[in-house]
Amino acid sequence: MVVIPGTYKQIPKHFSLKGFILGDSVEGKASATSLLGIFTAIPKGMSQSAALIFFIFIIGAVFNLIQDTGAIHAIIFKIMEKFSDAPILLPSIIFTIIALGSTFLGMGTEFIPLIPIFLFVSKKLGYDRLFGVSFLLLAEGIGWTTGITNPFNVQIAQQIAEVPIGSGIVYRIVFFIVCFSVGLAYFLWYGNRVKNNPSNSIMKDDPFSIDASEGVKVNLEKKHLLIALVAVVILALVIYAVQTMEWGLFEMSGGFLAVGFCSILICGMSGEKAMASFIKGLQLMIVPALIVGVARGIQVVMEEGQIIDTILYHAADMLQHQPKWLAVQGMFVFQSLLNFFIPSASGQALVTMPLLVPLSDLLNISRQIAVFTFIIGDGMSNIIIPTNGFLMAVLGIAGVPFEKWFRFIFPLFTILVIIGSVFLTIAIYINY
Repeated sequence: MVVIPGTYKQIPKHFSLKGFILGDSVEGKASATSLLGIFTAIPKGMSQSAALIFFIFIIGAVFNLIQDTGAIHAIIFKIMEKFSDAPILLPSIIFTIIALGSTFLGMGTEFIPLIPIFLFVSKKLGYDRLFGVSFLLLAEGIGWTTGITNPFNVQIAQQIAEVPIGSGIVYRIVFFIVCFSVGLAYFLWYGNRVKNNPSNSIMKDDPFSIDASEGVKVNLEKKHLLIALVAVVILALVIYAVQTMEWGLFEMSGGFLAVGFCSILICGMSGEKAMASFIKGLQLMIVPALIVGVARGIQVVMEEGQIIDTILYHAADMLQHQPKWLAVQGMFVFQSLLNFFIPSASGQALVTMPLLVPLSDLLNISRQIAVFTFIIGDGMSNIIIPTNGFLMAVLGIAGVPFEKWFRFIFPLFTILVIIGSVFLTIAIYINY
């Protein structure tokens, strides 16, 4: 389903005391979200995000189970020994892999199980918790923003805009190189400041403690390598299926359960110990799961209040009367703000591209620019908006307060917005 331009119309408003407190729906009229509706939006948001919430629970449980086998610690210690003479190289490699996976394949959620590993590496190398979570959030955000071949934003948008799939890739590659270089430089700069002086950490009051067992070196054994091999093979097959067979979060969750089951068999863990480890992992994911539900609940309130269509209509009406260079910047700002209400990239594409495409035609702007505007407007704001379920889930799992993340990411976000605006302006003059 897509939005049809020109079909917007105002609906009469209905106000009542009952509607203010409990809600009062009248056919053919719009009603504001009630006080009760605001609270019920959270369980509704959890219901709508059920797949992601269950995915979070399962990866937490399976990761904790694998962690109890000792495989993760043994491999991490071995890797850190190899990179002991080049401590900057390991974070840079991880950052690069995640950014490439995101920009080419739209990967992000698939990396959530690795968050504890990122934090452990960050701790052992002398960095803070923010640096550890940035392995995923910052690299994934930059990759998603540039969308070289991301099937979840650029390809959907190009299909709706009726431009060849994959077209305009050279310009997006240049955009990726610039954003990636700036993001990696910021990432390493912050890490270096914290490592040289821990008081420079935005989370300097955070003890960044780890379990005593995590600090004890574990010798690498054959069973650890076998567990790692099985996990890599199964997860590689899952990722391949996601890209080629349209697997979703439920199938991915099943894949992670398979990894956990195989790990139990390989290490010979008893049923009682395996269940205790599994339950502990579930308990650790309760707060992140609730955070996802609350974030989704904000979107529920906006939808039930019937305000999103009004925002879309007036934004499109205002932009069509502006010159090209200003209109495309307005489209960028509009798309970034809309992301707060509709954080799903594919959902946004179905709502906004049918409006941006005819608008770009009216302004004599190429549809490729409309697609490019959508990509960066969606991607950049993803790293900073609290309604992004992925962002809030990762922060919750990593134990990073949103306000700390906001303080860390805002300077880079501002730089990326400027870079995006410059690339949009250049796109106008080169007729991208």
